[in-house]
Amino acid sequence: MIIKSIELSDFRNFETLKAEFSNGVNIFSGQNANGKTNILESIYLGSTTKSQKGSRDKDIIRFGRDEAHIRLYAEKADIVHKIDMHLRSGKAKQLYVDGMQIRKSTDYLGMIHVVSFSPEDLLMVKEGPALRRRFLDLELCQLDAIYMHNYASYNKVLEQRNNLLKELKASFGYQNPRTKDTLSVWDEQLVMYGGPIIEARRSFIDEICSYAKEIHSKISNGLEELKIEYAPDVTEENFINVLKENSDKDIVLKSTSSGPHRDDFIFLINGNDARKYASQGQQRSCVLSLKLAEIKYVTEKTGELPILLLDDVLSELDRSRQTNLLDSISDMQTFITCTGLEEFVSGRLNTDNVFRVENNTCHKDNRTGGSDAIL
Repeated sequence: MIIKSIELSDFRNFETLKAEFSNGVNIFSGQNANGKTNILESIYLGSTTKSQKGSRDKDIIRFGRDEAHIRLYAEKADIVHKIDMHLRSGKAKQLYVDGMQIRKSTDYLGMIHVVSFSPEDLLMVKEGPALRRRFLDLELCQLDAIYMHNYASYNKVLEQRNNLLKELKASFGYQNPRTKDTLSVWDEQLVMYGGPIIEARRSFIDEICSYAKEIHSKISNGLEELKIEYAPDVTEENFINVLKENSDKDIVLKSTSSGPHRDDFIFLINGNDARKYASQGQQRSCVLSLKLAEIKYVTEKTGELPILLLDDVLSELDRSRQTNLLDSISDMQTFITCTGLEEFVSGRLNTDNVFRVENNTCHKDNRTGGSDAIL
């Protein structure tokens, strides 16, 4: 699938935006805080129904407006599809493909596959587990309709259980025992949806680890062995027992303390925890290997190359890591944000589509010299 063009209205800082894209590299250049990242977010959101930043719909709508609109024209097998997404404050988003409404996000799954890479991802090794869990969920929700259903259902049940815990805490000392007994109803549902989530994450980590191991070996010239290990908070087998054992503690905390919403995974270099013992360069190599493995994983699962979104990430990588990344994108549609075109004066990237993003506008930058420009 290739994105041919995009139209935005009242999306983030853009009142309107229209842009046509090439099948290769498309660059958005401009100073920070002008909306380059917002354009990439619109592409990701229109492709997956989710924001890679975890933003709520109401926060995406331009200030002072009640709704926003994304329109993508995407081509597959010489057929161009029109994708319309309406974001409305306080209401569920609406999605249409070729004029027909898509009522379930799972029915849209697989239409467009994207891989996003941002400077925040480079912190994945040394930051807390929330960033790593988001990586897992964004990828699996794109590729697995069952996972997406279980993930959404789990979070709804988790919210209901936490609400009950708050009620039980508020009535502590004179609570109705029958009310506490209803906790088991939510426990059973958490296990019903959480068990498959754990299983899917374990399988995903095992597969992507094999790709990342091979890639990292090349990046490190064979000097380092990368291993990625899944670290579930609970197992499918003991989840229900842990919930019961922790029920009193959960009431005090007014929150569910155990479950896949507490999962993590770790990077090991030559058997050592990269978070503790790796240099910053090694940590970045781990994440680069993971993102390149993600591209390979999506390609293997879908049979087609994903669309790649690089959000100001090349400037955060040294030349050798840039080279490894750029070598992997030569044959896929790529969208890149940067603050200055001089970042790409390496003779490695050819592009005929450079956009200048400034003053809440996006326009074609003709100074690049068209399709013969070397950036």
